[in-house]
Amino acid sequence: MSNPYETEQLLNEYLLFHYGTAEELLPFDFGPKSALDFPGRCVREGFVNPPQGRALDVGCAVGRASFELARTCETVIGIDYSQSFIKAANELKEFGSLAYRRLEEGARFSEAVAEVPPEIDRTRVNFETGDAIDLRPDLGTFDVVLAANLLCRLPDPGKFLGRLASLVKPGGQLVFTTPCSWMEEYTPREKWLCGEEFSTLDGLHKGLNGDFFLQHAIDIPFLIREHARKFQWTVALLSAWKRE
Repeated sequence: MSNPYETEQLLNEYLLFHYGTAEELLPFDFGPKSALDFPGRCVREGFVNPPQGRALDVGCAVGRASFELARTCETVIGIDYSQSFIKAANELKEFGSLAYRRLEEGARFSEAVAEVPPEIDRTRVNFETGDAIDLRPDLGTFDVVLAANLLCRLPDPGKFLGRLASLVKPGGQLVFTTPCSWMEEYTPREKWLCGEEFSTLDGLHKGLNGDFFLQHAIDIPFLIREHARKFQWTVALLSAWKRE
């Protein structure tokens, strides 16, 4: 199966999703305004204590949450499987902005620019391509780890969960968000973290194997604009954990 996250369409949608202003994303007087600024809210609402020290953002996409972590963390590594997403994130790190095209309708586009907030120290962040279920062994350990909207797109999420105890320092923080959209085209059914008798949150408890305890779990909405009149409104499960 080809990787849909390497298409120009998805790249443009994610640049808008991560860096678009409220007016660019949802210019109407009506609509789900509370679903905007999802990457920033993942950091602000996810971590019980302000994230500090060394941070890892797995499934970072085009990097907005990584930059948000850099507001308070000394160093941040953002990792994503998509080469085009990481290329865009590295350009944003180098230049602070990146031009892209926003689909309006049919074959009509408008020009847009993704910009990293100027007060963020971009030198604190490094981006690299990588596979969440086969992360390089020399990553080291981290004070905070974020995995936003990643789990239900992995072929073996349990393998990723099994690696986390070696990545998060004792007392460190771990935050997941997931829309729990389990689909066999991404994850074999036997690898899903939910079943007929248990939820994704139950699956996280089991997969983390007692190495972390749950601090809180909340619903967190997000909005992806496909074009001027079509949007994806989704509610993710956010769960915050602390390493034993």
